[in-house]
Amino acid sequence: MLAELEDCAVDSVQVGGNPVVVQSERLLREFCTTARATVSQQFDRSRWCGMQGVLISVVIGFMLSACSQYSILPAPEPAPQLPEKFTGDGVAKSYDSLEWWKAYNDPALDQVIETVLASNFDLAEAVARVEQARARARIANAVRYPELQPSAGVEDTDSPTNAGIGEQIEEIGLSPELKQEFGISVPDRLGVTTYSLSANFSYEADFWNRNRNDAHAVRAEHLATEWDYRAARIGIIAQTIHTYIEVTHLRRHLGLLDNIVAVLQDREKLTTTRYHRGLNTARELYTARLKLWNSQAELPAIRGQLADAEGRLWVLLGGYRADLAGMLPDSFSAPVVLDPVPAGIAADLLTQRPDVGAAWQRMEAARYAVGARRADLLPSLSLSGSIGLQGSDTDQWFDASQWFKNLTLNLAGPALQGKRLRHKVTLAESRLKEAAFAYKRSVVEAVNEVETVLAQLEASYNRHALLTSSVEEARAEAAFQERRYRSGVGDFDDYLAASETLSSVSTSLVAAERDLGYMRLALHRALGGTWIDTHPDNVQISNPPQAANSKVAALPIE
Repeated sequence: MLAELEDCAVDSVQVGGNPVVVQSERLLREFCTTARATVSQQFDRSRWCGMQGVLISVVIGFMLSACSQYSILPAPEPAPQLPEKFTGDGVAKSYDSLEWWKAYNDPALDQVIETVLASNFDLAEAVARVEQARARARIANAVRYPELQPSAGVEDTDSPTNAGIGEQIEEIGLSPELKQEFGISVPDRLGVTTYSLSANFSYEADFWNRNRNDAHAVRAEHLATEWDYRAARIGIIAQTIHTYIEVTHLRRHLGLLDNIVAVLQDREKLTTTRYHRGLNTARELYTARLKLWNSQAELPAIRGQLADAEGRLWVLLGGYRADLAGMLPDSFSAPVVLDPVPAGIAADLLTQRPDVGAAWQRMEAARYAVGARRADLLPSLSLSGSIGLQGSDTDQWFDASQWFKNLTLNLAGPALQGKRLRHKVTLAESRLKEAAFAYKRSVVEAVNEVETVLAQLEASYNRHALLTSSVEEARAEAAFQERRYRSGVGDFDDYLAASETLSSVSTSLVAAERDLGYMRLALHRALGGTWIDTHPDNVQISNPPQAANSKVAALPIE
């Protein structure tokens, strides 16, 4: 600006939009010479450039020397010793978590689960949590990149001459005597209107990967949330199947109980008739009536349990369903004979179980957090500033000669923190240990759960086989006594006793089938899916089916 003033040959100049009268060109040049000498004493650009180069060299060398000390921690050894295969005789197969409930081969169950996946509230909440975690991961990752903010502004300044810019002019050496000698007239106020069009930017050099580790930690938390969604999905489906089995069992039990009540009513009538004839004692009559009353008393309790189970199924379905009664059958049609359970490799659970996957990702998040907190102990280097165009009129926005810049290089290091940052590192390392032990526990619990369910499933098989044989014997005995009674050889009382025994054993068999369904459900849940002949990588993944006018609650695609 001083050079431009020296080149001009005018009788007046504009200062802050107000005229300053100059009597001659010589006076203007003397003014510029005095100002240049004063500014030159206050700032030496060449000296600053040299210092700047030395500072940058020192900073880069210090950062490179520290990088090797604060690299990311290696992953801890999380997996405990696992058995080579599960207990029991089975063929080795692969696991598949896609639509594993279809292994029950029950179309009614498939319809119920499709509706649950489309409208369940818990799954919708889990999806929302995944979306929140995904947004947090993107926010954390954005910190690693430069920030650019365009701006346009207008600055209007109006100040007295004896303050601000006017005061600085006084410091240059323009005393009142000099002004009077050369006839310089300075106004009482200075007004400046400045229009600017610029881009503000800032960037922190992530030499020790602090921002990178923080971003990876949040990303791992996001992946853990996705595993939590899968766990919630399996849990909701398992709860639906469990309630479905319960409803169908109660319906079938209610039908069998009606048959038992009918048989006991016939026995009570027969015993009453025989009592009046003197053929039965009062104790025998009381015993017959007591059995009838007890069986009749079970009917309201079973109906109440059925209403409760259907109500819980309504909640899983997302609300009251008038067509629920038509959707559910009166008996569970799952096959009793199951495919051989795969012996498999226990370590395969690590790629299938959602709770194990979530625990692993949370351990990864804790590991990256340790690296980020260690990086807090080192200095940070940031660059900020702005560049753009500036002028006293909007027409100058596109004048290349009106450009300006403002750059700031900032090196900040921790000092006098009272060991706060080191305690944060200790806290992060303790959380990593906690997460590693939690992961180990989840693996051990997963393997133990499979082993326990396999043992319980074997016991359910044996009980079901014994009761099946008992039902066959009771059915044959009931048919035999019915033939004897109809042919006039046998007694009606013997026929009723055989029918009562058949109904009682059939009720036990229905309960055994229910328990077998529960055990199979527990095995699917423990394995995180079902077993297939092909490798999961060869399975074609299709979109989950949708109910009419419903949106499936599924993970949003990134």
